[in-house]
Amino acid sequence: MRGFDSTEFQLRTERAQRRMDEAGISALLLTTEPEIRYFTGYLTRFWESPTRPWFLIIPATGKPVAVIPSIGAALMAQTWVGDIRTWSAPDLTDDGVGLLTETLCEISPMDAVIGIPDGHETHIRMPLADFRRLQDGLGSRSLSGDSGILRDLRMVKSPAEISKIETACSIAGRAFDRVPEIAGEGKALDEVFRRFQMLCLEEGADWVPYLAGGAEQGGYSDVISPARSTALKPDDVLMLDTGLVWDGYFCDFDRNWSIGPASLEVRDAYAALIEASDTAFEAARPGATAADLFQIMNNVLSRNRGDTGAGRLGHGLGMSLTEWPSLIPTDHTVLEPGMVLTLEPGIAVGEKILVHEENIVITEGAPRFISPRVGPELPAI
Repeated sequence: MRGFDSTEFQLRTERAQRRMDEAGISALLLTTEPEIRYFTGYLTRFWESPTRPWFLIIPATGKPVAVIPSIGAALMAQTWVGDIRTWSAPDLTDDGVGLLTETLCEISPMDAVIGIPDGHETHIRMPLADFRRLQDGLGSRSLSGDSGILRDLRMVKSPAEISKIETACSIAGRAFDRVPEIAGEGKALDEVFRRFQMLCLEEGADWVPYLAGGAEQGGYSDVISPARSTALKPDDVLMLDTGLVWDGYFCDFDRNWSIGPASLEVRDAYAALIEASDTAFEAARPGATAADLFQIMNNVLSRNRGDTGAGRLGHGLGMSLTEWPSLIPTDHTVLEPGMVLTLEPGIAVGEKILVHEENIVITEGAPRFISPRVGPELPAI
């Protein structure tokens, strides 16, 4: 089912308001696409334009209040939000700041604390000059961090959210199964990238905002470079890593193939990746930490090989391609049921690397794969 029942947004808002009360925060000010959509269901590609700012206020009680450009009023009116305040944007003199200041002063008392997400992986999506004008206009009210409220709420997904991520994973899985139709000796890598995105759309993706990968002899040098027109040849290892979107939720996993038979070194390295991923999967239960999963994978990967320098071996997943937590040695976030994670071990093969990625969900007991699980044999095209 697309979208959510309004009860989903009501529960999210009430959870935020309980946390706000505990932290002494009178209102939350939200400015980014995932934050605003989390409480409203407001889904649009219009965020691609940097011209217009968008604001949502979570008051101490009651429904959110939207302060948005008038062009978005019709769509916002289709959500559960009833209080929608607009201005004609862009306005080079006052691009919503006056209306936002007026609204915040109306719904929060003097000396109120207004929280804005301020931790790792957050940003404020409005011009610095406008932010300073907002600060000046609030009088004795103060802007502060949100005490991690948004991070904690978004980190644990509802069953309805998990279902959407799982649908995205199923779409990507079907597209990956069809890669032999578009890839093989003599095929240009950039054409494989284009055709793979077409496969994702054919299989049901709404859009494909992220596709990375590579193909080189015996591995690849990096996994973020744009695809070039280089033709695939025997002994290449092809990797495609997609973050496609279905109903506003991402999947994020990759698959590898050898072009022709792979060398023993490559096959062994790939098998080690699968072992690392599977071992971390078995340990991914409530009470374990993000750092635990990193260490478990790193122990497998470092037995006979050096560090790939990837920085982390997985992350959270949901409305954004990458979310909290990070599977790194210093992230001690405790796993809880409802978290959706990627497991993303990487391994060195000579001067090259191989990377493997899966998507899983933490449950009350054993975790569950939501990307189609693969075995230790590197498939060949």
